[in-house]
Amino acid sequence: MLTEQSVLSALSRVIEPELHRDLVSLNMIKDLKITGNNVTFAIELTTPACPLKDVMERACKQELNKVPGMGKVTVNFTSNVGANARMRGAMLNVPFKNIIAVASGKGGVGKSTVSVNLALALAKEGAKVGLLDNDVYGPNVPLMLGLPTAELMPDGKQVRPSVFQQDGKLIPHEVFGIKVFSIGFMYPPEAPLVWRGPMLHTAIRQFFQDVAWGDLDYLVIDMPPGTGDAQLSLAQAAQGVMGVIVTTPQLVSMGDALKGLAAFEQMKVPIIGVVENMGPYIDAKTGQKVALFGEGGGERLAKMKNTPFLGSVPLDAAVRIGGDSGRPIVVADPTSETAKRFGEIARQVAARVSVLNFQSGGFIPISIIN
Repeated sequence: MLTEQSVLSALSRVIEPELHRDLVSLNMIKDLKITGNNVTFAIELTTPACPLKDVMERACKQELNKVPGMGKVTVNFTSNVGANARMRGAMLNVPFKNIIAVASGKGGVGKSTVSVNLALALAKEGAKVGLLDNDVYGPNVPLMLGLPTAELMPDGKQVRPSVFQQDGKLIPHEVFGIKVFSIGFMYPPEAPLVWRGPMLHTAIRQFFQDVAWGDLDYLVIDMPPGTGDAQLSLAQAAQGVMGVIVTTPQLVSMGDALKGLAAFEQMKVPIIGVVENMGPYIDAKTGQKVALFGEGGGERLAKMKNTPFLGSVPLDAAVRIGGDSGRPIVVADPTSETAKRFGEIARQVAARVSVLNFQSGGFIPISIIN
């Protein structure tokens, strides 16, 4: 007869590939049931977007099949995204488990495109995701998701916001399974914001605390370009924030992205990794690879800074069409090669967040933050 002890003993030899500890000591084995010689259990993943769950399933079955008398093994999966322990600092009343800031050292590299599609890809994996458009000088997220922006009243002075308040909180828009907030919901696109640092700092804190986000596994933040007030204010307002750096392949973009990455390091913001946007693509007519902006810049940058390379997104006209039409490619054409790349990047990001959380002191239940 099989026993729980013999089953757990076998599973204790299965190492979580990212955290490098066994599943039993990580308390990832749940709902273990033994019926005769058959075993059923669940592996509780640290993210629903785990890229290596098939590896763990095979390893579990391999170890259990070594146990004498073992019958059928059924492995299920659940998930419980861990909260960053550093979030307990300045944001005690905000129920975010993890904050992912998508940044670059310059504009024009497709940072908003990466932010939007990353958020959507994480949500497609089953995570609870919010997207904050933190680019107060040029908010593009409403357009890319087909959401209404604020409007000027006929008098040309008063503004009609496109969001509502309830119980003192601003209600974010919900679209394609994610919650979204942008300064563009409060100020019309044609109204420039001439803000000094303190005003920007106050606004960022309000975006966190005065928006009814609800419980989120990941809050993805589309950052403005550069290394100035917005980046510093975010680091000060949100303990536990982590950074994704976006670059294009060419050297000039790499140099600016390097500054953005170095700024995060200076502000003690852990780096999740580097994403290369507008990378090489395969010409549909010739079948040849075309590297319009060069090749390998993102990977070289990651190696220079000893940080993970999360993947390259090909230069694809469908990405631009999706952004302009309000239906990003992850939603509009989920089976396309580019959408699949975003899905792979999202899984790498989720795995890396889990590792960084574990290395910085493990995970904490969201109830501790509330």
